Amino acid sequence: MTLLLKNRGAVLILMFNLFLVFSGIGLVIPIMPKFMESLGITGGTVGLLVAAFSLTQLLFSPLAGRLSDTFGRKRMIVFGMLLFALSEGLFGYASSSWLLFVARLLGGISAAMIMPAVMAYAADVTTAEERAAGMGYINAAITTGFIIGPGIGGYIAEFGIRVPFYFAAIAGVLAACINLLILPESRPAAVAASAPAGAAKPRANLLTQLRYAYREPYFLSLIIVFVLSFGLANFETVFGLFVDHRFGFEPKDIAFIITFGSIAGAVVQLTAFSWILKRFGESRVISVCLLFAGVFILLTLFVHKFWIIFAVTFIVFLAIDILRPAIGTQMSMVAEDQQGYVAGLNSAFTSLGNIVGPIVAGFLFDVDINYPYALAFLVLFICFILSLKAGRQEQGAQVR
Repeated sequence: MTLLLKNRGAVLILMFNLFLVFSGIGLVIPIMPKFMESLGITGGTVGLLVAAFSLTQLLFSPLAGRLSDTFGRKRMIVFGMLLFALSEGLFGYASSSWLLFVARLLGGISAAMIMPAVMAYAADVTTAEERAAGMGYINAAITTGFIIGPGIGGYIAEFGIRVPFYFAAIAGVLAACINLLILPESRPAAVAASAPAGAAKPRANLLTQLRYAYREPYFLSLIIVFVLSFGLANFETVFGLFVDHRFGFEPKDIAFIITFGSIAGAVVQLTAFSWILKRFGESRVISVCLLFAGVFILLTLFVHKFWIIFAVTFIVFLAIDILRPAIGTQMSMVAEDQQGYVAGLNSAFTSLGNIVGPIVAGFLFDVDINYPYALAFLVLFICFILSLKAGRQEQGAQVR
């Protein structure tokens, strides 16, 4: 009982720190269109900036995942949060494109250090029965940060278009300090060193890991992660630009839609996510959410009134907020003692989709603002078909 209570306390601390960091990320979202406009940056450049973040996340995620297995989760989280703070502060300070790209590249490295370690940490301190609930709590902290962040960002942007970035940097430093002083280590280096030799994955580098990923039992899940990330990137990358150009929304309008559009996701993750997975299974939940996300993204092209835009976006965010922890839970159940490694591969495939998706979305936006959402629907529908195939394979394996 004592260990269980300790683990729950660690998860709560981790949730609080993630809440701070993702509040910092979320608060800059509603002001990005105006910020980019002030620098004369096109949609194509916005896509390249998002892709730059994802590129370094892709390159460093597998390494960071394995380092978290070797040296412990806490160190990776602390260093990652400090680097996040540096990247946000630099982005707010930048007045030239090359500094913006440097900041985004550093931000990608910080994400690669934080997310695999966080997911592996949650797997370390939960049993198989508690795994879905643990992943739900972690993702709820992220979602709640995004809920609170845009609202804060839309308000403090009144004091200056760069002020939200400095607030994000302060949040990152505060989170790093809390982790360093309070968060216990879930996998000390001594424990990792004593693990059986056969437990280590013989992967020399990122390219080798990606090359041999097809041999893993969760390979189809990795493909779904990639296609999902590509499709969602088309939606998320240009969302602020889309509503700004098409409807003339101000930062406070964008903050309102994102904030309340994400509330349902946080509530579901904290209260009903575990029950949903146990009742319907990961495969079925993933398929249904993919279908709903794709269809409602397509509907965004045909709505005009503010409250309808809000309702459609609400459904999209809800589907996304259920999808991400569901896929993470599905993969963690087959990861066994390689939680950090698998979480790193998950992050790598996510980054791969996030590299291609934003670039395509940004340049499509410059051609026609409707094209990115049409492509997002098509890609998510393909992902839905893949998920049905994965579900049939899983059922066949259970029958055998």
